[in-house]
Amino acid sequence: MSINKEKDFGTPASTSDNLVTLEIDGFQVTAPAGTSVMRAAASIGIEIPKLCATDSIEPFGSCRLCVVQIEGGRGMPASCTTPVAEGLKIVTQNKKLADVRRGIMELYISDHPLDCLTCSANGDCELQDMAGVVGLREVRYNPIETHLNAEKDHSNPYFSFDPSKCIVCSRCVRACEETQGTFALTIDGRGFDSKVSPSQNQPFMDSECVSCGACVQACPTATLMEKSVIDNGQPEHAIVTTCAYCGVGCSFRAEMKGEQVIRMVPHKDGKANHGHSCVKGRFAFGYATHKDRITKPMIRASIKDAWREVSWEEAINHAASELKRIQAKYGKDSIGGITSSRCTNEEVYIMQKLIRAGFGNNNVDTCARVCHSPTGYGLKQTFGESSGTQDFDSVMKADVIMVIGANPTDGHPVFGSQMKKRLRQGAKLIVVDPREIDLIKSPHVKASHHLKLRPSTNVALINALGHVVVTENLLDEAFVNERCEVASFAKWKTFVAQEHNSPEASESITGVPAAELRAAARLYATADNAAIYYGLGVTEHSQGSTMVIGIANLAMATGNLGHDGVGVNPLRGQNNVQGSCDMGSFPHEFPGYRHVSDPVTHQLFENAWQAELSAEPGLRIPNMFEAALDKSFMGLYCEGEDIAQSDPDIKHVHAALRAMECVIVQDIFLNETAKFAHVFLPGSSFLEKNGTFTNAERRISPVRKVMSPLAGYQDWEVTQMLANAMGYPMNYSHPSEIMDEIARLTPSFSGVSYEKIDRLGSVQWPCNDEAPEGTPIMHTEHFLRDNGKGLFMLTEFVPTAERVTGKYPLILTTGRILSQYNVGAQTRRTENVAWHSEDRLEIHPHDAEDRGVKTGDWVGIKSRAGETVLRALVSDRVQPGVVYTTFHFPESGANVITTDNSDWATNCPEYKVTAVQITKVSQPSEWQQEYHAFSEKQLDLLEQGISHD
Repeated sequence: MSINKEKDFGTPASTSDNLVTLEIDGFQVTAPAGTSVMRAAASIGIEIPKLCATDSIEPFGSCRLCVVQIEGGRGMPASCTTPVAEGLKIVTQNKKLADVRRGIMELYISDHPLDCLTCSANGDCELQDMAGVVGLREVRYNPIETHLNAEKDHSNPYFSFDPSKCIVCSRCVRACEETQGTFALTIDGRGFDSKVSPSQNQPFMDSECVSCGACVQACPTATLMEKSVIDNGQPEHAIVTTCAYCGVGCSFRAEMKGEQVIRMVPHKDGKANHGHSCVKGRFAFGYATHKDRITKPMIRASIKDAWREVSWEEAINHAASELKRIQAKYGKDSIGGITSSRCTNEEVYIMQKLIRAGFGNNNVDTCARVCHSPTGYGLKQTFGESSGTQDFDSVMKADVIMVIGANPTDGHPVFGSQMKKRLRQGAKLIVVDPREIDLIKSPHVKASHHLKLRPSTNVALINALGHVVVTENLLDEAFVNERCEVASFAKWKTFVAQEHNSPEASESITGVPAAELRAAARLYATADNAAIYYGLGVTEHSQGSTMVIGIANLAMATGNLGHDGVGVNPLRGQNNVQGSCDMGSFPHEFPGYRHVSDPVTHQLFENAWQAELSAEPGLRIPNMFEAALDKSFMGLYCEGEDIAQSDPDIKHVHAALRAMECVIVQDIFLNETAKFAHVFLPGSSFLEKNGTFTNAERRISPVRKVMSPLAGYQDWEVTQMLANAMGYPMNYSHPSEIMDEIARLTPSFSGVSYEKIDRLGSVQWPCNDEAPEGTPIMHTEHFLRDNGKGLFMLTEFVPTAERVTGKYPLILTTGRILSQYNVGAQTRRTENVAWHSEDRLEIHPHDAEDRGVKTGDWVGIKSRAGETVLRALVSDRVQPGVVYTTFHFPESGANVITTDNSDWATNCPEYKVTAVQITKVSQPSEWQQEYHAFSEKQLDLLEQGISHD
């Protein structure tokens, strides 16, 4: 069966509103001005032969296979570079054109291997297709020199490069430049010696290539080919689904043979990614069928015991009986659950429903607690809704982009590429970050300002920016007067104008030169369209919520809300952080961010769920741990979340898990939390389930099952079985029924359905009667607070309690890297470890020299909370006094040293600020040695209990 390929129009679509009418092969066609003749022809089903053209990149006109004739015109212009014009009469096929095309193709084939039957691209080769289209039947040339013996490059773990099959069409080079923005490829040499080359003639693996796959996608031959296709052959069908990595929410075609995924190809119609991808989504899907997958339920009495494989029925009944036993012994509030931002909306919804209606309490929380809970609080207070304001495409209208505490090219790489495209078009960039991220200086992109602040001083900096806007009268008072609470603005204006908020006064706090900060403030405030994008460098602080409020204040004061090119945009870290919050995962809120004590909302859910619900907010994750150590919280149901690695002060977390009498983990691997569990319920990967994810732009996208669940059930079905065993009936037959219930009970989702999502491809909430096809841009006419007005709030800077001392003179901050994802449970089980196989500690050359540390040395990192050991990487990307690491490997123990400091409003941990000392060492820390022994013991207990049939 031949796979249904996406149509390629040859050149990108024009965005012009002006239409022109012309004639192509006798057929009349109307197209937007600026459309190529090639695309206009394709729009009416006339396919002009092409090799160097594809609709994801700008036309190049090098292959000359697409030549046409124009009545009254001279020569044979390339249809890919010829724009339509009113009244043109185009001929795409005649003998003269056929002869020219056949001659061109003959030249290509004369220096190309004729191994089509055994070639990995057989069945998916544009060169082969075009040879057939032009009617090539013989090759008369016998060149003295050829490229047929060119050496292959197999260095990249995911694709091969075979230069003998390269036709030098430059599609890969242009895709790397235009789509990805890395500029890692070039055409080296001239004439016959021309060849595609990675940077400085290096192997792909040693070059600047980021393995996004854009070059592989663009290649029309087998020159750049996925190794999975080389090994398994061409796929035979495709299913569109959504990536399960970061919060961009890229749409992919899972191209299959039976139930085997051959490759993941970015979907051209994906509204979030427009046919682009990163190394994780494009290639790192092998974890789904990794040998470490656990596919049978297991139970044990104690974490000192070996696991015992049991039937689903026994596992579910045992879990339910244990939870009931604990409630009978310790009370109704002694159990709870943690939802996951890796799970679908539907799975999260029925899990929080189980906890509220089945457990009888509100002890539900989510991993969003430790990342973007301050976003929810801050934006809800100021704008009236707990979400970002724009769609991703809005960035293409921004004149100034301010990136605060985010690293888009590593954490959200597909959106990072889109942002770089806008910057190459001329938008200005301001980066606020203690570390030098790639955006600050990369090919054809350079930040106008890098405000290299000290960690923990965000609020002082945002107040100083506001001070400049107010005292230099850079305000949009018309917007403020029309759209905001004027009284709150007056108070804020008086507050930020005070001298202690000036750039000069704050310079000693932030370390940012006053002149640089003033220039950045002017650039942002005077732009026609200025947008703010921020990440965990904003939220994971003791004043995370304050900083989010400060960002909202700045955007309102300058009128940068309510239309394209502006906004306040949180870059969500995981695939469904937004959705897990929307679905009611916080202990104080029902789905749709409505407080559990609100009488109307409370009654609505009691009636719908046919259960008596608590009106008291439940325990947050940190409170659960404290209660466990106090023996009042003794049962935990944890789905798809690895709190034993991801949460701060890990020794405290581990102690709490050990204190509980029943820990139920539902996951695809024996993750770090499962090593403390008593019941293991096998989960399903995103490839094995139906549902939806909601990305950082509020886009609800389809997740569609491409293979049967390896353990027999999708995650929502497992939760439903547990609910029934607990005595609370659930009887959904498909996730679409769950979404229908969400729509009935949640005003911002009232117009959402699977039918609509499948028809439109995706939909952005709010989706209701007012916006039946969704809302790309929020707050266009009014804010969503009760009075419709934006609220300014005062943001006094309060220094963190976590401060440097003589004993701990350095500040540790944390972040992510492109090739790895979150706690690494997925990406560590893929070939992505070829790029990043361990967490390292970046340290400035001055601090390294003071301690006698060189790159590659083992260093001990000690804080008030604990100590761990990492390998050093001496780098001037960090400033003196600051060290930096990632947190993708459990043995690194990054969260052994983070403290229990947290945001004042939401308990989001202060991961970004930990006072530490660095010393050169020769062995792992005591914790690392103890945990390694514990982990090895747990893996042995797993091995003892599993069958190997």
